Amino acid sequence: MKCALITGGSRGIGSAICDKLSQESDYHILINYHSNKDAANKTLALVEENGNTGEILQFDVSKADEVKSTLNTWQEKNPDAIIEVVVNNAGITKDGLFMWMPKQDWDSVINTSLNGFFNVTNHVIQKMLRNRYGRIVNMVSVSGVKGTAGQTNYSAAKGAIVAATKALAQEVAKRKVTVNAVAPGFIKSDMTASLDEKELKKMIPMNRFGEAEEVADLVAFLASKKASYITGEIININGGIYS
Repeated sequence: MKCALITGGSRGIGSAICDKLSQESDYHILINYHSNKDAANKTLALVEENGNTGEILQFDVSKADEVKSTLNTWQEKNPDAIIEVVVNNAGITKDGLFMWMPKQDWDSVINTSLNGFFNVTNHVIQKMLRNRYGRIVNMVSVSGVKGTAGQTNYSAAKGAIVAATKALAQEVAKRKVTVNAVAPGFIKSDMTASLDEKELKKMIPMNRFGEAEEVADLVAFLASKKASYITGEIININGGIYS
């Protein structure tokens, strides 16, 4: 059984990626969620409506022990299963000006986005290397390539993953494991629901927010065999706001 693991797969862009991968591949979809089980089950229902299989896995990506024990237990129950695709999508924002930022807001964003990338990827990569095949897609952000005021913590976390993507890609390329990142701009989702879309879209050359499905299309391509000669890339998907 060949599998694709999507962290933070229950809602927003993560859910759209699960939906798209279940349409365009025959991967068994592993939907990771942290707290919203109902949303995870809704995403699983989408996967099954597409005629594919999947399951939900609860763990907090920022907790290394939790990641390890959940994935090890799952592997023991499914000894023949291989995780060929990992989409590191889980992330949180705690926005605020840096001068007033509590350390807790810095730590929680770094722990989820950056350490979460380490905890999940580090756990699965050895098997990918042994199997001589793998696709790692890291969800970053326009904030990680351009920097965004009020998001120094988020920009730092995503910028670090941008650099890690480029370095790791070089380490594992000979084994046919690709590592790429996708940097969305303003995408309609829970994360951007509180933003003033009318005002912000004036800054975007395409004059609109993106759809989660548009991001999912790009991720599905990078996760496929068609993208076998693309690695170490950061692909912006932002309507022209920054590239």
